[in-house]
Amino acid sequence: MTNIPFDAIGFDLDGTLLDTFRDLGAAVNHALVLGGFDAVPLETSKDLIGGGAKIMLARAVEAQGGLPDAEFKQLYKAMLRYYQDHNAVHTAPYPGVREVLADLTARGVRMAVVTNKFEAFARNVLTQLDLIGVFDTVIGGDSMGKGADGQFLAKPHPAPVIAARAATGDARFVFIGDSTYDVRAAKAAGVPVVAAAYGYCDAQPQDLGADAVIDSFADLIPALTVLGRAI
Repeated sequence: MTNIPFDAIGFDLDGTLLDTFRDLGAAVNHALVLGGFDAVPLETSKDLIGGGAKIMLARAVEAQGGLPDAEFKQLYKAMLRYYQDHNAVHTAPYPGVREVLADLTARGVRMAVVTNKFEAFARNVLTQLDLIGVFDTVIGGDSMGKGADGQFLAKPHPAPVIAARAATGDARFVFIGDSTYDVRAAKAAGVPVVAAAYGYCDAQPQDLGADAVIDSFADLIPALTVLGRAI
């Protein structure tokens, strides 16, 4: 038994499990400089994270005047190539992540990662950090394929969260994330959601619309216990 009121948990990756902004920011700056743009301060890359690497780069490019689609695609490919080779230079789990994940594993809670990062990148980073083994599945921004509009079925679309719930037993499931993408996806999937206030929130944590808010990863299990009683 889990002795917490959920059988499975889905986690966002960037800004929830892992502090990734330095490596993501370095990849964005690599592409920006290649394209003749100014590099941006790494700290500001936190404001660009949320919808995946493509949106992250697009926001940075648009802020400096934009590019034709064909040229942007070339920069995007350059960014991905750079990130593939430099995705765990500075990236690290947030404080408490390893301990809490070990605790949840010991309780028999099944876990999944649902990220808008490409699945191969997510698995690579988690493997390098020796975290991959605790998760039943890793669902990336490209894992669910594309919809009729040609866009990947990534958060805020509910499909990745629904797939994660199915992969972890289709039982009592809760999702943890740090952005409106996460909250909207969880709500659309019909599952409760906890906001990680310590992450890269694209709105004030209390305004994300989550069912609960945690200030540190170490607060997760107590928050889940309280949330379970309230729903």
